[in-house]
Order: sequence, then structure tokens, then C-alpha cells
Amino acid sequence: MDVHIYTDGGSRGNPGPAASGAVIKTADGKLVAEVMKYLGKTTNNQAEYTAIVIGLERAMELGAKTVSLFLDSELATKQLKGEYKVKNPEIAKRFLEVKNLVQQFDRVTFTHVRREYNKEADALVNKCLDNQAC
Repeated sequence: MDVHIYTDGGSRGNPGPAASGAVIKTADGKLVAEVMKYLGKTTNNQAEYTAIVIGLERAMELGAKTVSLFLDSELATKQLKGEYKVKNPEIAKRFLEVKNLVQQFDRVTFTHVRREYNKEADALVNKCLDNQAC
């Protein structure tokens, strides 16, 4: 199965209350799954990486073989593509977690998208932050 995963993470305060969300669709746009997670107090970047992790974990559970990830975090996209180094030790942990998950798939790509093309994942993050129980 080929899936597209749209991820987003955010914190209100940076650091502050944070959440992550991922929307998983088939290549032709059919919704397959939504996942979100409340993280407590952390940074935007931690939330962005956690969104990628929970999206990949769910895709693995669904039996996906090929994954196209769409992120509105330019930093995470460039780090995962090897264009930027990961300097923060806490982000390095999440980075390695993503890299290990990527090995479970036949192919994974990372694409940066502007925020307006990632509204569904952003909505999950805000829903989770508003409820603090997701």
C-alpha cells in the first residue's frame, strides 16, 4: 500500500503545551487514518518530529510499504533529507527514531509543504491542544 502522510506539531508557548497530529491518506486522497497525541510541555520542533513518528507508526500498522511524508516544518524536512545537521540532542533522539522507522518501509520521501496545504494535520494539533486528551 502506498500512503501519503501529512504531519504537524505545535506548542503554545515554545516550549509550552504541545501536540502532534498526522493524517494518512491513500495516494488518490482517500482518508485512511488520523492520529494525534498530546505531549505536555515541549517545543514546536519536538512536536513536529513526534508527529512524523506517530504517522509512520500508524502507517506501519496499516501495512504501508511506500510512504510520502508532507511536512510544514522546513527544518525537519531538511534535517531528514540530510541537508541540515541535527544539533539539538533532544531532536537528535527523535531524528534517530524516525530514521529507524523509515527502515521498515520500501520507500519513504519527505516533502516540505506550505502551511495552507497542511490544514487537516494542523486542525488535529489544535483539536488535541484544546482538549488536552487525545
